[in-house]
Amino acid sequence: MKAWRQASGFSPEQWLEKEREQIPLWVPVGLGIGIAAWFVLPHRWSWLAFCCAALALACAAALLPTGGRGRRIAISAGILACLGCLLIWGKAVLVEEPQLQRATFVTVTGKVQSVNPVPAKHMVRLLLRPMDAPALPSLIRVNVRESDMSPAIGRDAIIRFRIRLMPPAPPTLPGGYDFAARAYFAGIGATGRALPPVAIIKPATADPGIRERLFSHILDRVEGPAGSIAAALATGDQGAIVEQDAEAMRRSGLAHLLSISGLHVTALVGAVIFLLMRAMALSRRAALDWPLMLIAAGGGALAGIGYTLLTGSEVPTIRSCIAALLVLGGLALGREAITLRLVATGALIVLCFWPEALTGPSFQMSFGAVVAIVALSEHPRFRAFAAARDENGWRKFGRAIAVLLLTGLAVELVLAPIAFYHFHKAGMLGAFANIVAIPLTTFVVMPFEAMALLLDLFGLGAPAWWITGKALELLLFIAHGVGGSPMAVALGPALPPWVFGVMVMGGLWCLLWRSVWRWLGLAPVGIGFIAILLNPSPDILVTSDGRHVAIRAEGTGMALLRDKAGDYVRSALAESAGYDGVLESLADLPQARCSADLCSVLLDKAGRSWRLLVTRSGMFIEKEAFRRDCQRADIVISDRRLPGWCKPKWLKVDRSMLAATGGLAINLDRMTVRTVHAPNDAHPWIPRRRMRTDQSIFQSGSAAAQRSPSPVASKP
Repeated sequence: MKAWRQASGFSPEQWLEKEREQIPLWVPVGLGIGIAAWFVLPHRWSWLAFCCAALALACAAALLPTGGRGRRIAISAGILACLGCLLIWGKAVLVEEPQLQRATFVTVTGKVQSVNPVPAKHMVRLLLRPMDAPALPSLIRVNVRESDMSPAIGRDAIIRFRIRLMPPAPPTLPGGYDFAARAYFAGIGATGRALPPVAIIKPATADPGIRERLFSHILDRVEGPAGSIAAALATGDQGAIVEQDAEAMRRSGLAHLLSISGLHVTALVGAVIFLLMRAMALSRRAALDWPLMLIAAGGGALAGIGYTLLTGSEVPTIRSCIAALLVLGGLALGREAITLRLVATGALIVLCFWPEALTGPSFQMSFGAVVAIVALSEHPRFRAFAAARDENGWRKFGRAIAVLLLTGLAVELVLAPIAFYHFHKAGMLGAFANIVAIPLTTFVVMPFEAMALLLDLFGLGAPAWWITGKALELLLFIAHGVGGSPMAVALGPALPPWVFGVMVMGGLWCLLWRSVWRWLGLAPVGIGFIAILLNPSPDILVTSDGRHVAIRAEGTGMALLRDKAGDYVRSALAESAGYDGVLESLADLPQARCSADLCSVLLDKAGRSWRLLVTRSGMFIEKEAFRRDCQRADIVISDRRLPGWCKPKWLKVDRSMLAATGGLAINLDRMTVRTVHAPNDAHPWIPRRRMRTDQSIFQSGSAAAQRSPSPVASKP
């Protein structure tokens, strides 16, 4: 090894010495590794083992000769990883609240904590604290139809209604959205829809908050879909955006404009600083004697903090506000502030206070985009290309468009793995749509919307609102035009976590280092992209309740067991499979035979025919006939508890098994089964249930291969 280093001229210590300015950027990465380990590992003993292993690494590194940067990095990495795991573990213990274990019908009397209108779905979401009901969680989220609402229902109102409460929903399928985890850290222990009538025991005495009043005011001033976008830009509340517009924004790569983040905070702070500087410059005394930049930066900071509080203090907004404050502090001190150290500081602050945000797409996409933009702007060649110079207007305009396009492409590349992992799709044309959408939003929509709100104080805001509405209609036109293209998005089935982790670490290696060795990170990124391309689509999907089963049949797309399933179920099944077509009815397949109670389907996969038996109703089935069908089937799936004498050749999926595993994604070619939960998963938001389950599906890959045809299972 020493001879190789001498021959190649490579020395780890020399390389780390050259990269010494970049080493602190890895502090939040080390903390994040520990946080991610807590979410990935299943129970407290594995969490404790990870902490011990991290500390063992630090202790082993402490035995190395002193003076080297590698030694200090290894010690710091072990300590940070351990602290990250303990940090999220400790917060999970601190925020623990009783959660509902099973669905129940109850009459609830509760005190309203917050009111969140969702006009697009014709309902209102309430957060309530139940009163005189010790068996219920301390905080529940309730959906109330608009027609059942009253102006008297507001913060601190006391209301009574009947409701079917449910535990917060876990992912329906592997790779799906885990609302249960988010609800746990938000303190929400149950959800449900209120049944009319909603009785008002005590009306609200406090006026609606400024955010709610602003939301309603904007919807009154701007009609149609443009009004819902305007309200989202000002308040961060996307409840008024209809699903068609939201999907168009997602497909076109413009959804980031709806989430209050860096673009919005930067535009607001920049506008405040500009106006303050211009206003103070009108005074000769102020221009000559006052520290204008310091005063303007202070005003911008106050505006950024106020905007963050107004829009609900979501994680992307907090991150952007922290970044803006650091930038303003740097500018006030006369230093270059927009650096990767700024981004690392913001990430570290967010992870220390909200460690659970690490696993959410909001944190990952916001920080990923900012890291990509700053890393690209710090590259010497890009900086030289983007630098201002004396040239004619057309060349300057073309250069600005090229810079915006290159920046958009860099962001799209960085965000693609995150989008694939969380949403099973990634935008392909977002960089081109943003060339128009970002300037339109920054220089037209937001300034005129702010002007309209100010002019409304004097009743003169109508012209500014008209311009705002027309600009937003153009934005929606771009979103629908780009999003409607067949090349707008690339679809793929749910990704295994290791693929995502490998790509993230490879991307960070490329973005955070500066020497030529940074490009070694392209190897894991390439491996991840190859894994995405080779990631097989599941042949069978089973939702966590067992009621909905989707089958990928050769040459016929995907078929659904219950063809009357709602849009949410259809969307979840199609996204998890990476399928963009229409879900047909299983009974219409030529290889299926269905009655009112059972469906039997023949699937040709992996060089053999698989017989699938699925129950369709809860009606009694004659024992001997059902026993015979079970014995002939390779796989039996049911939303009921199946008796022990039902013994298929390969896999039995029933209520008992699904209670422990959650939804399933079955691949017949590889004979693997992916599950939502591992059977020993002890994260606090997972209900504790003693259910019978077929433990054979939880074998390791090698053991299952030796005992084929037992399936191989994995937690996503």
